[in-house]
Amino acid sequence: MIPRPTGGILLVGGAVVTVDDEFTIHDPGWVHVIEDRIVDLGPGPPPPELAGGVGRVIDASGCAVIPGMVNSHTHLFQTFFRGLADDKPLLDWLRDCIWPAAVHLDRESARLAAMVGLVENLRSGVTSVIDHQYIHIDEGIDDGVCSAADELGIRFVLARGWSDRNYEPLLMESSEQILQRTRRVAEKWNQHDSGRIRVELAPLIPWGCSDEAMVATVAASRSWGAGTHIHCAETRTEVEMSLDERGLRHVEWLDSLDLLGPDTQLAHSIWLSDDELDTVAERGCVVVHCPVSNMYLASGVSRILDMRERGIPIALASDGPGSNNRQDLFEVLKDTVLLQKIHHLDAMALQPEDAIAMACNGGATAFGRPDDIGVIAPGRKADLVVVDLGSVFTAPVHRVVSALVFCATPRDVTHVVVDGRILIDDRVVKVVDEDELMARAGESARIVFRRAGISSRLDRPADPIDQLPA
Repeated sequence: MIPRPTGGILLVGGAVVTVDDEFTIHDPGWVHVIEDRIVDLGPGPPPPELAGGVGRVIDASGCAVIPGMVNSHTHLFQTFFRGLADDKPLLDWLRDCIWPAAVHLDRESARLAAMVGLVENLRSGVTSVIDHQYIHIDEGIDDGVCSAADELGIRFVLARGWSDRNYEPLLMESSEQILQRTRRVAEKWNQHDSGRIRVELAPLIPWGCSDEAMVATVAASRSWGAGTHIHCAETRTEVEMSLDERGLRHVEWLDSLDLLGPDTQLAHSIWLSDDELDTVAERGCVVVHCPVSNMYLASGVSRILDMRERGIPIALASDGPGSNNRQDLFEVLKDTVLLQKIHHLDAMALQPEDAIAMACNGGATAFGRPDDIGVIAPGRKADLVVVDLGSVFTAPVHRVVSALVFCATPRDVTHVVVDGRILIDDRVVKVVDEDELMARAGESARIVFRRAGISSRLDRPADPIDQLPA
């Protein structure tokens, strides 16, 4: 008999939701982690020889242990923009709420906004984030955002956004600038820390990108083994704009340039025709579904059931905090299921297992690591989340997956492990002083909005309670 490896972290007593092909749940079960990998797991108590030979035991009794979820599309800088666009459709929201202040961000303000957003993701059970980062007023912003991910230890893809036409002039770049600046960022950060941080190119929106720049940037991203991330068919108006100018819908346009493939992530993808869905399936693209943002901006309902029938990989995402206004993947799980139920008037349209699989398996595919993350199995990366199911909000638990999707929220996340490193331990973020971070970020946001000449609550005098002596 080959002796079991010892050391590392042992999670015991929880319901281990593996999210494997059979959706196996060991309830209770155990998971053994050594360094950055899961080495073993199983039902019931762990083998006796493990109990005394590990560096740390996490008692997950009354909890679920799930793979770290993937937030497959967000805009971290927008943590400074929450609540500014509660009554605007997408294009008005961009013009009136995002552009005026975003052009006043610099490296440090963007770094702090990213830190806040990434801690929010960790607290929401997310261990991997794709940030569609398209603010480059200060050329150091990309570096600042990657530095935030590096400091926190989260798994991260900088989807380096760009636009070369029809956009806010201060946010546009030439094709040469895009390639030069992205290569510089990629040389420093792509595959950093054994691939925990990666860089890809991310054209912003079809109406903001020229054919020539699209072809050049996709080729560049593929040259270093990375993918392409793009907003696609988010609103009906944008599709009509494409038809008026190019005579092609969004997916038709991308396919005409031979740009689609398994390395393509199509964010939103609400207004796709049957033919476009067939093309997405044939090319193996990933669709990133953002149900809360889609409802918030009244953009529409994605054709999730039609995508599933065609075998299209679907990942889940919060979208940016400016159009949600949270990055809460538990909320996204619940709304993914409920939105399809009400849209199709079918209570069986989606099940909790479907949403969890999208957030984990689908997210791993969007992230470009389908064989490394998204499942609890030997050899996989040790990206794990422990969720307390014993509160008044979740108990009694009759079905673990139902409790996770319909009851759990970020308040229930007790432990988060990324690459075998405990980032949240017994609900405490261990990698940053959260109170200090929020104070610094609040002051930084205040400065940004003052520069922009935008009045907000941040400039109000302190509340009377804040002025009382300690």
